[in-house]
Amino acid sequence: MTRESIEALLDATRLAGLETTDGGRILAKVSSPDAKGTAYRSSLVEIDGDRLLPLTRGSASIGAVAAAEDGTTYFTAKRVGEDGEEAEDAQLWALPVRGEARELASRPGGFGGLTVAGRHLVAELEVHSQATDEAEHAELSAKRSTAKVTAALHSGFPTRFWDHDLGPTRPVLAIATLPDDLAWAEPTPAPGSTDADADSAATSGSTVTSGSAVTSGSAAASGGSAADSTTAGPSADEDETPAPQLLHFRHVPMPPGRLDGWTVDRQGTRALVSVSDSRHDLLAVSDLYLVDLVGAQPPRLLREGTAELEHGPGDFAPDGTRALLGRHRPWTETTSLSTAVEVLDLSTGDAQEVWPELDHWVDPVWLDDTTLVATSDDTGRGSVWIGALTDPAPRRLAGGPAQQLAFSSASVAGGAVIAAASGIAVAPHPVRIDPATGAVETLPNPADEVDLPGTLAEVTATAEDGTDLRAWLRLPEGEGPHPLVVFAHGGPWGSWNAWTYRWNPGPFVDAGYAVLLPDPAISTGYGQAMIDRGQHELGGAPYTDIMALTDATITRQDIDAERTAFAGGSYGGYMANWVAGHTGDRFRCIVTHASLWDTETMGHTTDNAAWDRPMRPQNPQYNPKEFVRDIVVPMLVIHGDKDYRVPIAQGHALWYDLHEFSATPRDAEGRTRHRYLYFPDEGHWILGRGNAQVWYETFLGFLDEHVRGEAWERPATLG
Repeated sequence: MTRESIEALLDATRLAGLETTDGGRILAKVSSPDAKGTAYRSSLVEIDGDRLLPLTRGSASIGAVAAAEDGTTYFTAKRVGEDGEEAEDAQLWALPVRGEARELASRPGGFGGLTVAGRHLVAELEVHSQATDEAEHAELSAKRSTAKVTAALHSGFPTRFWDHDLGPTRPVLAIATLPDDLAWAEPTPAPGSTDADADSAATSGSTVTSGSAVTSGSAAASGGSAADSTTAGPSADEDETPAPQLLHFRHVPMPPGRLDGWTVDRQGTRALVSVSDSRHDLLAVSDLYLVDLVGAQPPRLLREGTAELEHGPGDFAPDGTRALLGRHRPWTETTSLSTAVEVLDLSTGDAQEVWPELDHWVDPVWLDDTTLVATSDDTGRGSVWIGALTDPAPRRLAGGPAQQLAFSSASVAGGAVIAAASGIAVAPHPVRIDPATGAVETLPNPADEVDLPGTLAEVTATAEDGTDLRAWLRLPEGEGPHPLVVFAHGGPWGSWNAWTYRWNPGPFVDAGYAVLLPDPAISTGYGQAMIDRGQHELGGAPYTDIMALTDATITRQDIDAERTAFAGGSYGGYMANWVAGHTGDRFRCIVTHASLWDTETMGHTTDNAAWDRPMRPQNPQYNPKEFVRDIVVPMLVIHGDKDYRVPIAQGHALWYDLHEFSATPRDAEGRTRHRYLYFPDEGHWILGRGNAQVWYETFLGFLDEHVRGEAWERPATLG
């Protein structure tokens, strides 16, 4: 059943995001495999009462989304050509309540995030570094393309981010005025279709767009299914002509630095903008500005980033007089990462901390002009909080230790709190929470409920310093004893408290393994003290906490203490490498994904400017590389070449060192028992549909071989 459980997980339709309006609209972005079953595409569904109304369909995947109160939906999508391939750049589309979606604008570099505010549409655009407007951007981009130049000249840090290169463009905010209505958005022929096709489509309510495969707005409004409509054939690239620009964007004057976050007020006149800048001895520090979107005022610096404190943009109050600011103290050689929220009076510049007695990291939004709601991690689950600005601490509205769900993406729509809820064994789904009673109502779910085998238990232990510890344990059916695999979470700031498609215990449980999901030191949802315990000893308290929880687990009668394995990704991969060099043959094998191997060279090559300096004092004591000669069990190394957070050099160095220096016995032919699963086109996370399946199959095959002593048949897709 293992292959079936992997496919059930990876082929499920997923909730990929929620977009709401103050007035009560709820849009869900969902992701599902494409027609070939080899990649994922995103589409939009509106949750209207007890109905799910598909808004988009077809082969074009939806990018950014912005919902307007009048029922119009703005989104980005890439036109699909005759060869079935998407265009390089996304276009901007609008779907009115009645009528068909229409392309509003296209440009070299496409569109990033979108926000509708007042009668304005604000967009993040990638702009040629020397361009001052869209005309210059188009001209200079064309000149660069014609010259076949791909080089970028940098003057700041970083030069790449997660899985993509930065430059030679710069991100800016741009604003366009929306028309009073979308009556002009009548169906137009897709390039390559005939006028007769368009007339027929217009009368039948079907979609005619340039390969965007967008369903009729009228069909959606009447409750019709996207399947009731048909789309015009995909456009032929050679026949494609640029669509007229129905929206014209004006670049907003931006502060110095690289845009890395922004929010817009309800009127669409001002934005809070954070930019990262490198100056003096500060590397990629964040500054916070108030930006005038519609006038001529220059950006106003609100908070200058320092080595000790940085601020980020939060939600504007409904009346526009105040705004929330995220405040965080960076991780340094002597301090731990910590966060708080301030409310800033935009006229006076006065600020006060929000809920100073709440010992959780939160990201609140406004319920009204005096009340906030927020979500947080909470003891391996999640909570929703509500309170006044003046309250020293909020009250828990929903969630908490008595249940098994976590909550995220909170917003306010129609006076209710809308969020995504999930758990270790519950896939993400939309919920509505009553702000008066805290009652949680499950909304119609556009995603699939994934039914995976197993039961959920909880394990507790006591740390060396007396701290109470806990973990989730996902168990197979039957009495056991079951072999065990321990998963260390990434971050390191994180918690095993929600559903994941990348490290889901389901396929492992289906294969007969118990999966332990420990929350050690540096885990979120347990208060700042839990962060502080391990922040300056990455291989200290977090390691001993995990081992204490593992020790408690293997005392259970349904766990086989002699057949265990350890695995982790990112910081969890660091922990897997650390465990490999510190536990001898306690675990029969180790799986390490996107892992930190040499913490010193990691600091010189990662895109994360915050890593190197705080790790310098730790490198001599907590560098996994220094313990390679103590590694005696087989390791499966997994890494993606496009991983810029934990660069591929870490994987290559680990692979070399395992061959050259580890004490792991070789096989009967004298060859290594270690393995290296390399993905040339993946980043920090393995996101491709086929690659994700190979990831699970290879991972499980490695466990079967070394934990159970079973032969593994290598998938033909691996070559």
